[in-house]
Amino acid sequence: MAIKERMSGNEAVAYAIRQINPDVMPAFPITPSTEIPQMVSTYISNGEIDTEFIPVESEHSSMSATIGAEAAGARSLTATSSAGLALMWEELLLAASNRLPLVLALVNRTLSGPININCDHTDGMGARDTGWIQIYAENNQEAYDNFLQAYPIAEDPRVHLPIMICQDGFITSHAVENIELLEDDKVKNFVGEYKPEEFLLNPGKPIAVGPYSVSNYVMEARKNQELALENSKEVILEVAKEYKKLTGRGFGLFEEYRTKDADYIMIIIGSAAGTAKQAVDELREKGKKVGVLKLRVFRPFPAKEIAEALKNCKAVAIMDRCESYNGNGGPLGSEVPAALFRHKVMIEAVNYIYGLGGRDFTISDVVGVFKELDEMITKGKEVEQFKYIRLR
Repeated sequence: MAIKERMSGNEAVAYAIRQINPDVMPAFPITPSTEIPQMVSTYISNGEIDTEFIPVESEHSSMSATIGAEAAGARSLTATSSAGLALMWEELLLAASNRLPLVLALVNRTLSGPININCDHTDGMGARDTGWIQIYAENNQEAYDNFLQAYPIAEDPRVHLPIMICQDGFITSHAVENIELLEDDKVKNFVGEYKPEEFLLNPGKPIAVGPYSVSNYVMEARKNQELALENSKEVILEVAKEYKKLTGRGFGLFEEYRTKDADYIMIIIGSAAGTAKQAVDELREKGKKVGVLKLRVFRPFPAKEIAEALKNCKAVAIMDRCESYNGNGGPLGSEVPAALFRHKVMIEAVNYIYGLGGRDFTISDVVGVFKELDEMITKGKEVEQFKYIRLR
């Protein structure tokens, strides 16, 4: 029987961590993820879990300690945001190249500068090429559900890669919503115990972790990482299928919302998908054929699957909550058109930038985007690429 509760996104993730009871959690506080290690340390102090909490001097150290614990054979995790993730940069690459299935709770916040503590996806998108799996949540329920699926995905022998479970800072991390929780015993059975085949503290089978690689080996190691990331697509879907049996809540690489007969589709990540869905419902009542493709899994990037999902629409709005400074669009604005081109789906695509540094993104903004797509197709109106929504 599901437990009905009201929780913030941070509370939901901390609750999931309590239920999983990992072995080690190093962490350093940074807004807006600070509550997660704070709540976990409280669970430990109260004797509810026996996780070893390690207070460290920086986020670089927290990821270093997480890597060390995971390499030793302990199920490990940490949490961070923004500049904290940036300070971990070197270690993110090491965690992936060492094929360590650790978990990072990332509460998305813009990166300096200028200094700002509100939400956009600058931090997560900045780490998109580090070799990590990245899964994003629309709401508090998904933050909880995604976290419970993290270890079964990462620890699968076909994968063995680190995974980021991402949610939008303050919008979900601090806002309280109704949520359904699983019973502790069901979580433990679903997640299972971590039984690594190779680990440092195995006296009968010594191994080296993170050795120096001469030129003869680096390319092969990178290719194996890439293959593992591709394998994770299948594993993500398998884990989601098992999770649906347990909860009734289904997940895929992305969610298609009223897209089946849509002429115009908006592709978007995170909490703003809820705003887009509401706008779609209102426009549908007026006879407009519009829909939303909410991207859940950004890494591995589901290029073929996105192209297939968009092939029958007339135009797509690609929404980026991040500026990538490439002069030609945001991260999604680069990857979605590449996916369409490579899979020979020739539809119109317009890239928009929204919500930087916590800038509002409203239903009327979504309506305006769909109106521009319609006028582009029906009236031949030229639409500005890489447009900043609500730019003053």
